[in-house]
Amino acid sequence: MKKRVLLGMSGGIDSTVSAMLLLEQGYEVIGVTFRTFDSIKESCIAKEKGCCTIDSIMEARHNAEKMGFEHHIVDFRETFRRCVIQNFIDEYMAGRTPNPCVLCNSHIKWGEMLHLADEFHCDFIATGHYARIAERDGHVFLRTAADMRKDQTYFLWMLTEEQLRRTIFPLGDLTKDRVREIARQHGYEKLAVKRESQEICFIPDDDYRTFLRANVPDYNERVHAGEYVDANGKVLGHHEGYVNYTIGQRKGLGIALGHPAYITHIDASTNRITLGSNDDMYATELRFKPSVSRNIDIPVSRLTAKIRYRTQAVPVEKIDGDRLIFAVPVWGITPGQSVVLYQDDLVVGGGIILGS
Repeated sequence: MKKRVLLGMSGGIDSTVSAMLLLEQGYEVIGVTFRTFDSIKESCIAKEKGCCTIDSIMEARHNAEKMGFEHHIVDFRETFRRCVIQNFIDEYMAGRTPNPCVLCNSHIKWGEMLHLADEFHCDFIATGHYARIAERDGHVFLRTAADMRKDQTYFLWMLTEEQLRRTIFPLGDLTKDRVREIARQHGYEKLAVKRESQEICFIPDDDYRTFLRANVPDYNERVHAGEYVDANGKVLGHHEGYVNYTIGQRKGLGIALGHPAYITHIDASTNRITLGSNDDMYATELRFKPSVSRNIDIPVSRLTAKIRYRTQAVPVEKIDGDRLIFAVPVWGITPGQSVVLYQDDLVVGGGIILGS
């Protein structure tokens, strides 16, 4: 009897090729596309963004029909707004920089998909993420993708061992170039050349500031001009409101100091933003809220940690409760972002950064 797989489909190349591979491997595939957020902005459509238009949802359905398996569209807009969008708003209004994809993956794409998988009597769920799964000593781990340029384990670290046991990543051993080649071989030339977006799905213009103004009822009362200060508290100038800035930002500060300045700290309670030099952006310690641990005995000396997506993992020197100390300085520790712990190519833990 064929194993049944519930495949999350966005209408893009990765999930479509995942469907092809699963079918070739003999699985019975059922497609599902979540309606999480609708945007009617022309800029979004022009960029052919994969997850913000009704067109992309219908493209996922069309691809499923073309390959001969059933497809469902599920409306999760209210759940998505309550869980992901509200957290995004709350974090920015608290002076932090959130990573909504991490929360969406664990709570929506996996949390809700597993419920649907049970309803549809599916053995597994699958997505087009670039990641792999490995088993060690009876534990199941998230493992980095073969193509490290596309590895997405940083966004998936919140997945639990129970979730991973029922997950398939069809693209984990493939490069992006190979995925495009497979799409072409199956007659999906348009998908193979489609541009990819790095934007947040519900921020189609990549302008979170406008989004906050439109979605925070008392925005004008809470966000107003404040002071730029240096590390000693000396006032250097004025900014347009703390939510308009992020840690490490150098451009668009609206202040001339005669030398490059970077945002090193944001204090939402005082509406003060601290500026410093590039050297001030480096630190060897952070505080974090641990959320996931594989509960195995791994010497700290074998751990590395990553504090943002497109960076190298850095050796860890010590972990003491909610304090993590790096063996070398790292640049731009940002509250609200994730710190992900690795042992070689396995994800062994993670948490949300509280500060440095």
